[in-house]
Amino acid sequence: MLFAHDTEVALEAAAALVNTDATDGEQLRTVADLDAFVAGWGWTGSRRRGRAELDAVRALRPRLRALWRAGEDDAAAIVNTLLREARALPQLVKHDEWDYHLHATPGDAPLDRRMAVEAAMAVVDLVRLGELARLGTCEAQDCQDVFVDLTKNRSRRYCDRGCGNRTNVAAYRARRAVAVRR
Repeated sequence: MLFAHDTEVALEAAAALVNTDATDGEQLRTVADLDAFVAGWGWTGSRRRGRAELDAVRALRPRLRALWRAGEDDAAAIVNTLLREARALPQLVKHDEWDYHLHATPGDAPLDRRMAVEAAMAVVDLVRLGELARLGTCEAQDCQDVFVDLTKNRSRRYCDRGCGNRTNVAAYRARRAVAVRR
């Protein structure tokens, strides 16, 4: 583990949220889609379960995607804006199967605000440690998905949708075709 467990989970959840607006189409079309995403990532706290909540979460995605494109100063500005807008107040909490970790919004805060603050608090650690380069964008030509590189040697280049395998197979086939023509 490179970072605190809650930091890694928050970063991965933020990447997953950004990727719901992926090159292969909108994945948060309905409130039921959002319900499945929230359940899959174990989000706790109150929910409004309506179109307004879905729209607010969808509107958060480009703001989080900006973190994957930002340099250190811009990332710090984005994080500070997200935290200020939410009036974040970090506190140590323990719930469910989680040991002590940070929450910076109350459980009854709107879902999009809790998601924004969780992501911002996680990026705080990356900025402070000079590890912002751990936020990557898939190198496959037809993909814009983002990922968090948690490898020790910072070698990750592709998202989780099979782009690395697809790119490697295409390169192999191209090399083989050249070899056959010789």
